Amino acid sequence: MEGKMDLPEKTVQIGRNMNTLEGVLSGQKIAYFSMEIGLLSEIPTYSGGLGILAGDTIRSAADLNIPLVGVSLLSNGGYFRQSLDSEGRQTEHRVDWDPSKFMSLLPPEVKVKLGGTRDVKVRAWVYNCKSLTGNCVPVLFLDTNVEGNHEEDRRICDYLYGGDSSYRFKQEIVLGIGGVRMLEALGFNIRKYHMNEGHSSLLALELLKRNGTNVPEVRERCIFTTHTPVEAGHDKFDYGLVETLIPEREDLKLLKRLGGEDKLNMSLLALNLSAYINGVTKRHSLISQQIFPGYRIQAITNGVHSYTWTSPFFRELYDRYLPGWANEPELLVRVDGIPDDEIWAAHRSAKKYLIDYVNQLTGAGLDYETLTLGFSRRMTEYKRPTFIFSDLERLRKINEKGKLQLIFAGKAHPKDEAGKAFIRDIYGYAEELKSDMKIVFLENYDMDLAARMVAGVDLWLNTPQRPFEASGTSGMKAAHNGVINFSVLDGWWIEGWIEGVNGWAIGPEPSESLSEEECRAYELNDLYNKLSYIIVPTYYKRKDEWFKLMNNSISMIAYYFNSHRMMRRYVTQAYL
Repeated sequence: MEGKMDLPEKTVQIGRNMNTLEGVLSGQKIAYFSMEIGLLSEIPTYSGGLGILAGDTIRSAADLNIPLVGVSLLSNGGYFRQSLDSEGRQTEHRVDWDPSKFMSLLPPEVKVKLGGTRDVKVRAWVYNCKSLTGNCVPVLFLDTNVEGNHEEDRRICDYLYGGDSSYRFKQEIVLGIGGVRMLEALGFNIRKYHMNEGHSSLLALELLKRNGTNVPEVRERCIFTTHTPVEAGHDKFDYGLVETLIPEREDLKLLKRLGGEDKLNMSLLALNLSAYINGVTKRHSLISQQIFPGYRIQAITNGVHSYTWTSPFFRELYDRYLPGWANEPELLVRVDGIPDDEIWAAHRSAKKYLIDYVNQLTGAGLDYETLTLGFSRRMTEYKRPTFIFSDLERLRKINEKGKLQLIFAGKAHPKDEAGKAFIRDIYGYAEELKSDMKIVFLENYDMDLAARMVAGVDLWLNTPQRPFEASGTSGMKAAHNGVINFSVLDGWWIEGWIEGVNGWAIGPEPSESLSEEECRAYELNDLYNKLSYIIVPTYYKRKDEWFKLMNNSISMIAYYFNSHRMMRRYVTQAYL
């Protein structure tokens, strides 16, 4: 099974003196730390965009033979499995899974101290992310469910983003401090430490302790990628809690000096201890610069792993006409050489694959001919999942010009009551509009469902409230399958969008100075007008124009917004 590794007996050495591991675990120079990493739907160690991006990072590193090792938490109980009742009420369930089916438990055991009173043992599972090129990147999943640990400590790695502040801070101690110690125990020779968001920034504290608090030396070894475009979204912990769990006086002095005097700001700690800092789009970098003035925050725009997110129908097409595209996605710029009817046939197959699946699950009776809109992402307030339902009469009139059907999916965080309410609202709108159009909400959104949706819909809808979308990547995945984007100008879409050429914008450009109320009115009017007067007529009456938009979506977006281009930028700008 892919990802499972049998370690040769002679490679196993236990203890602090172990300094070599043959084969895939040798020679890795870049340690990539992320609280969540999404590799397979069956490995529930991710919640959403951050984890999926991390998985694409790992996959591209393997394809490009970048000497990288991933470090994350195991999440024994997963994020959660979502079930929805007939009115859209969300219930969360523990995900019971067996890591031994996908990865191997490594022998070394390291310890982290919590509260100065007891040691917590940490073990690591290794998953081998294997590339079609023959290369492999190991990913270490840290686990405290170890015999001999206090029962409370055994549960530290149970739930991704679960529990209270204390639980979360313990997880970040295990990830950052435990991660550095595990890499050392396994004999990795780490040259650079890449922190994907601030959750792992305590790794820098561990490095400082090993380098005699030499801040410049540690800074040269650290890279920080921030994903959060609002100041309130960065992890902060009260120093009362910090002092309880990290009571060493010198550590506390360092944390207050580098992570903030009032509260420990994990992003600020990472900023002060990283030589290279970047946001995940150009606009996000500018916003981050405003949140944290005085820091030089570069921009490396996100991308997606082309092969993973391209449907089998388009893979076969690209293989025939653009051999080598999977490891050179820039070849997709030549998509004009593929006949329109073959691109349309591949899309029709992907659409049928999705529609059949939806109908089988829900009995909704969706059909293959109707213009199908997709919206799937985390259900939370700034994503505005119900934005399209703001004026039901206008939506009905558009539907009279040309039929629409809508497919939604997404989880709300267990503590996000507003997010859960959005799901219930969508169920309510589906009932209210059932005589006009078909609307379905698919439960338990995961990687497999995402892959079906981004390939199978005709139009990808994205309506975030600006400027809260740092990047967003689902539209990039859609573009790899010839699906056209219809999105608010925020995140990556500002860089990819050419109006009426490869998709459409919703609302004004960011340069226009409007109040929040004026912006919303502009966006709402734009949404309905473009659907009514441009998108619906183009889809139903001007298929040649629709084909051109699909071609341009691939050649102008997929060729560039991929994780191979992203990782080459990290190598040249950050790692080297």
